[in-house]
Amino acid sequence: MMKYPIRNLMYEKIRQAGTLTDADLAKDLTKDGITLSESDFNKTLLDLEIYGLVRVSWVTKEKRRIELVADSSTAS
Repeated sequence: MMKYPIRNLMYEKIRQAGTLTDADLAKDLTKDGITLSESDFNKTLLDLEIYGLVRVSWVTKEKRRIELVADSSTAS
């Protein structure tokens, strides 16, 4: 079985939720047995943002809101 890139996995979770917080996303990943260091989590989130797939905004000092930019059905 091919290892599914963590970036794709995170994007899939965000796509299913539409909008969620960084804490909820981390919780979802942990539920699936995926544990990431905070720096890996943030780097992957930043990658998704750079690719224009998600938008990340600060809600409070500790909490970020992650939302899908557009459901790009071409990026399957």
